[in-house]
Amino acid sequence: MDISIVVPIKNEAESLPKLFAEISDALVPTGMSFEVIVVDDGSSDDSWDVLQTLSGSFPFVRAVRFQYNCGKAMALSEGFALATGAYVVTMDGDLQDNPFEVPRMIELLRGDFDLVSGWKKRRLDPWHKTWPSKLFNLVVSFFAGIRLHDFNCGLKAYRRAVVAHIPLYGDFHRFIPVMAKWRGFRVTEMAVEHRARVHGVSKYGVSRLVSGFLDLVTLLFLNKFSVKPLHFFGSIGLLLVLLGSVIFGWFGVQWLMTGALHIRPLLFVGGVSLLMGIQFGSLGLLGEMLNSKLRGPAAPISAHIRPKGL
Repeated sequence: MDISIVVPIKNEAESLPKLFAEISDALVPTGMSFEVIVVDDGSSDDSWDVLQTLSGSFPFVRAVRFQYNCGKAMALSEGFALATGAYVVTMDGDLQDNPFEVPRMIELLRGDFDLVSGWKKRRLDPWHKTWPSKLFNLVVSFFAGIRLHDFNCGLKAYRRAVVAHIPLYGDFHRFIPVMAKWRGFRVTEMAVEHRARVHGVSKYGVSRLVSGFLDLVTLLFLNKFSVKPLHFFGSIGLLLVLLGSVIFGWFGVQWLMTGALHIRPLLFVGGVSLLMGIQFGSLGLLGEMLNSKLRGPAAPISAHIRPKGL
């Protein structure tokens, strides 16, 4: 199989017939073999019945259904596990992504890139969705060290190796380009057509923006300190121990000079700082012990150079 298109849906029954027709019109002329894997993420409408009906007219469709809503990341993860194509494409099922962009993205993958992220350069959404999204993209670009205009675009194309090495949970699907970049994959973006929603309602709101920033903090922490947690907890512990030591040292000097030790709030601050510093250091050591027990296999080797005859 050349291409696997993964489409997570929730309550998109009205959009599915046109979506499959457009995918067929876009990819059949290319001569590439393809499949469409639809993951029904706990739809409450008749999306599953529509999928069963359409599978007879569109033999390239494969579908799986979750009994309840598990989130887009879980739906994509299930689709990635089922994909058999050398290239994997993700798109939303609301018809806002144009399937005719897929062949151009595949051409970029056949060149020098491992991941092509779509960029909705002319976005047809109301301002209260576009401006928070621009802020989110700027913050992620700054802290993650990868400059993309649109991390939230559902239309992306990957080499199969990328989706095989990117674990997804929570709402981490929007950070796939970030995680891919950190793992040494070559990432680029391509301006794609964005279309206005025709059927249904948007599944995104302000709460998704808040959760996105929290997920970014989590991702940055895991990337930097998951292997060496002592570097994080130990640094905080050392600062607290240093603060407590300075305070206690100052009180010690005062006691030696005056012969009296006056109990002041600052003395309690020093004691609490010392105790918290020791606790943070202990947390870091416990994290290191757990890592030594749970650490997986060595990092994957992408290529070997062998002497001739071996």
